[in-house]
Amino acid sequence: MANTQTHVAVLMGGWSSEREISLRSGAACADALEAEGYRVTRLDVRRDVATKLAEIRPDICFNALHGRFGEDGCIQGLLEVMGIPYTHSGVLASALAMHKERAKAVLKEAGVPVAESVVVSRAKAARAHVMKPPYVIKPPAEGSSVGVFIVREDQAHPPQELTSADWTLGEELMVERFIPGRELTCAVMGDEALGVIEIRPAEGLSFYDYDAKYAPGGSIHVLPAPLKPNVYQLVQKLSVAAHRALGCRGVSRSDFRYDDQPGGPGELICLEVNTQPGMTSTSLVPELAAYAGRSFGELVRWIVEDASCNR
Repeated sequence: MANTQTHVAVLMGGWSSEREISLRSGAACADALEAEGYRVTRLDVRRDVATKLAEIRPDICFNALHGRFGEDGCIQGLLEVMGIPYTHSGVLASALAMHKERAKAVLKEAGVPVAESVVVSRAKAARAHVMKPPYVIKPPAEGSSVGVFIVREDQAHPPQELTSADWTLGEELMVERFIPGRELTCAVMGDEALGVIEIRPAEGLSFYDYDAKYAPGGSIHVLPAPLKPNVYQLVQKLSVAAHRALGCRGVSRSDFRYDDQPGGPGELICLEVNTQPGMTSTSLVPELAAYAGRSFGELVRWIVEDASCNR
């Protein structure tokens, strides 16, 4: 059990497009930390977060924020200035991993295979195909598949949603070659790769989108992923390489596509690295940790014990 004098502020909520998922992650982590014996304050992060932290004076911040501000180096920079030890990756790694296109340049240099892509304006992406279909359109700095569109070979025009007056996901978009095949993910804890999961969207869902990620029954997780041993080990090796190349700390999770279709190239492509993986009841990292023999309580305790500044 933890020292009951250790005061942990669980940062959750925020104002990104992933607010609701962050609240669920934060609540689950706060419950587990309390069960482990920590003194916990649950903090729904608003613009006055610095004032609130100065008032409650935590020993450690458990960062359960997802998306902009919480995952992109901003809250990390604030915590560095305030001198409060925090969990997960530091300022640079968080900012770099959050911007998918810039992260891919680093990953490619480190020998981690990535898909060809280009960043264009929303207007250009909406006007005509900027890449031969099939391809994927995604905001370069959002998570949880928010704003992701798959443009199929038979689509004559880009998605009309890109022209919506209600669009709030930025004026730059990444257009990336679509990789057919299987969806795989692997977590890294410290410098150690955990298992590999194959993710299969539930019937009626076209890909591993927001609903597949977070709705109960939205996806099927196959653990361990049914892969040849050399492919399984390669996913683990590349996940560690990606974690190290971006300078991640604590726990990260790397997502891949594996094209093992008959007659296909057999390529394994890293899509992105998540520095703030989800920690809900349907999340992948807790499932991978459990497969490795760590309970959810042991996982969050390890994350807290790993906290520091200068990450």
